[in-house]
Amino acid sequence: MNKSTKQDISRCSWPGTDPIYVDYHDQEWGRPIWDDRALWEKLILDGFQAGLSWITILKKRDNFIEAFDDFDPAVIAAYDERKVQALMQNKGIVRNQLKIRATITNAQAYLDMMEEQPFSDFLWSFVDGQAQVNSPRNMSEVRTTSPESDAMSKALKKRGFKFVGSTICYAFMQAVGIVNDHMADCFCQQECVAEFDTKRPTD
Repeated sequence: MNKSTKQDISRCSWPGTDPIYVDYHDQEWGRPIWDDRALWEKLILDGFQAGLSWITILKKRDNFIEAFDDFDPAVIAAYDERKVQALMQNKGIVRNQLKIRATITNAQAYLDMMEEQPFSDFLWSFVDGQAQVNSPRNMSEVRTTSPESDAMSKALKKRGFKFVGSTICYAFMQAVGIVNDHMADCFCQQECVAEFDTKRPTD
């Protein structure tokens, strides 16, 4: 039986019983990602989450992907005012003009960075390429920021990125496996550790 459908399995409490949230927790959250484009897309979606719940973004994710041309940075970087206004009329996404314009700016910043180094190398450098495994025992032990997220936020802002405060960066780090904040007794915790060990790029 698929682990995400087992009722007696131990997992983090935050997904509750929403099937979409549970599947996201079981299949995606905390699984290490090294793909540049995938990391950029996730950072953008975390920026849209600011002030909202992640489940709101998760339920609109397919709409975001369609509206933003599969999150192709080269396409988004060239968006004009007409495209911005079209996005503002799209009820399937979060219609926040500042966040939409920030996505264009962030696409341009991403392309500039990629001329110097892979986005993945830049992001993973804040933990020296090694996923941080925190093994919290309850939600009260889970941080919302860290010295590493502070540093990432500062560096991204220096590169021209927007909506990359430390709280957003920490949530992003958790989501893409740079930080493993699955509960110590959650079945995903060791699965994420194993994925890091077996899938991380080698020099």
